[in-house]
Amino acid sequence: MDNTIMLTDNHLLSILQLASPALPVGAYSYSEGLEMLVENGTIANHTHLKDWLKAELLYGAIRLEAAVMVRSQQAVKIGDVESVCRWNLWLSAARETEELRASSWQMGRSLIQLLGKLEPQIIPIANAVGNPCNYAIAFGIAVAHWQISIQAALLGYLHSWASNLITAGVKLIPLGQTAGQQLLLDLQPLFSVAALEILALEDDELACCSWGLSLASMQHETQYTRLFRS
Repeated sequence: MDNTIMLTDNHLLSILQLASPALPVGAYSYSEGLEMLVENGTIANHTHLKDWLKAELLYGAIRLEAAVMVRSQQAVKIGDVESVCRWNLWLSAARETEELRASSWQMGRSLIQLLGKLEPQIIPIANAVGNPCNYAIAFGIAVAHWQISIQAALLGYLHSWASNLITAGVKLIPLGQTAGQQLLLDLQPLFSVAALEILALEDDELACCSWGLSLASMQHETQYTRLFRS
């Protein structure tokens, strides 16, 4: 598959806005189990965090989320609301802990509310999907509405996810800001590889191996001192 992406100025600016850490959806308040992993010593330095993020990109639940985002975008483009609703229910059922599901629902609700104010034309599809709406579904709706290249959207989605966890790692481990930015730069080739693999996934290939994430998330629920909500 060709990895060249052509974007208009508007499309580039739209994906930058969607993937921005300034997007008010509350992503900064979640660590996806990272806080527990730092607490128990599983992740203690730059190398540990890099290895964890690489494993998640290659095998983890983020691939499921991104794949569902793609399917949401495709369904919205052709007006297939039933498929959007079905994938929303599927992703909710695929979440392995209450905290991970709650974070996806909260961020999805926040993004849908924001999109409804910015782009009222989105309100009918948002109402059809209903509440709760997963973040990946809401992201896909925005990508379809703004007609952003799905490959660019995938890169933005993965980059935004990694940026949030690296920011959490900078605070928790702690790492320096430069180390965090170096890690984000080092992951760039893997974003491209993961995006192409995710685009090629068939429905019956949607699977992940993220039991470490699930266990960390379950333990985080009872962690004595917490900075993050997951």
